[in-house]
Amino acid sequence: MSITTITSREFNHDRGGAKKAAQKGPVFITDRGRPSLVLMTAEEYRRLTGKKKDLAELLFMPGAEDIEFDIPKLPNDFSRPADFS
Repeated sequence: MSITTITSREFNHDRGGAKKAAQKGPVFITDRGRPSLVLMTAEEYRRLTGKKKDLAELLFMPGAEDIEFDIPKLPNDFSRPADFS
């Protein structure tokens, strides 16, 4: 893993380069010489925070329309008619 440090000005001029660098490791973005932001891949963020993808996030991914999954049925005791009173 490589760590990259760039200025906010460099980031504004070459976002593509920063994104490529983030594939190899964290990119520290400095403001007036001090680190202010860190750019990393979503996978690395999830690994660090222990978060897993949820269904809503999966459905917004490109190609999600091709995902097939089964929705399990709930036991009958959970279903009840709607009360509109």
